[in-house]
Amino acid sequence: MNRRHFLRTAATLSAVTAVEFAPWQVVSAFAKEVEDFVRGPAVKDHPLTQVSKHVWMIYSPDGFPSPENQGMMCNITFVDTPKGLVVVDTGASVQIGEMAIRQLKKQFKKPVVAIINTHYHGDHFLGNDAFAAAYPGVPIYAHPGTIREISGMQGNLWRTLMEQWTNQATLGTRVIAPTLAVDHGKELKFGDVTLRMHHYGKAHTPSDLCVEVVEDKLTCVGDVAMDRRIANMDDGSYVGTLATYDALEKHAASAIWLPGHGQPGAGVLQWNRELFEGIYRPCEQAIKDGLPLEEAKALVLKDARVASRAKDTKGFELNIGKYVSLAYLEAEAAGF
Repeated sequence: MNRRHFLRTAATLSAVTAVEFAPWQVVSAFAKEVEDFVRGPAVKDHPLTQVSKHVWMIYSPDGFPSPENQGMMCNITFVDTPKGLVVVDTGASVQIGEMAIRQLKKQFKKPVVAIINTHYHGDHFLGNDAFAAAYPGVPIYAHPGTIREISGMQGNLWRTLMEQWTNQATLGTRVIAPTLAVDHGKELKFGDVTLRMHHYGKAHTPSDLCVEVVEDKLTCVGDVAMDRRIANMDDGSYVGTLATYDALEKHAASAIWLPGHGQPGAGVLQWNRELFEGIYRPCEQAIKDGLPLEEAKALVLKDARVASRAKDTKGFELNIGKYVSLAYLEAEAAGF
């Protein structure tokens, strides 16, 4: 018996017992409370915004999951094609996915015909559950490494983490892993709209996909770059991320970079490039000079590229020490 089945069974037995001692209104209210526990509450609506001719997004203002935002921390992107809608990243829960579906149905009279997950962090794929239920058989694409991770340990790990971070607001979400592998250079055509995949090695994760909407000169970069937030680098590489920026600017002729977190714009890659250079290069120099981590951090904080962005970067004070440590370890490993 799985967890949801157990809780629902317990709730039913409790409600039946309670009938003898309470009026039906109380029993009904109790049953609703149990259902909300078994399955987290609905997420409030967030509006759709048009970014380009074919691209729309639901912007998420928050950078980190919490009970207050119910895990609503990742942008959800829709590409409007003659064949239907393609979703790039589906959010952090079934509730967020259902909210996104409500919004797209207000704007479009088209089905969702495909989903692309940019990487295996849960805020980008756990909403697959809602779309798979609403559009049975919808194809879900991802890099082979992302499919492997979500199908393995990362899927359930991220579901559990989201439940913990949101105080169970995402409860009821199933892990629906992508099954169709796409890699660098693959093009998916939906009528006259072309989606081209970009993967240049380890960046935010080892298996990031950036999705270029060719006709719109727009690329969805996932978490390879963010708007005024430092990307989680636990699974990533500063050097690899900087190399990915170079490759994207060379091979994805885009005027708009749409990140997984924050607002899209022409300067997203450059803003992130300078911040990452400001974190990594002082650490690289500290390793060459034989300086300890504490002195490397001091150098990073003094770097103009970092200092000028600190105030506007979400979570900077809380996370900069961790990100410097990761950069220092990467530079140290590169020195051997």
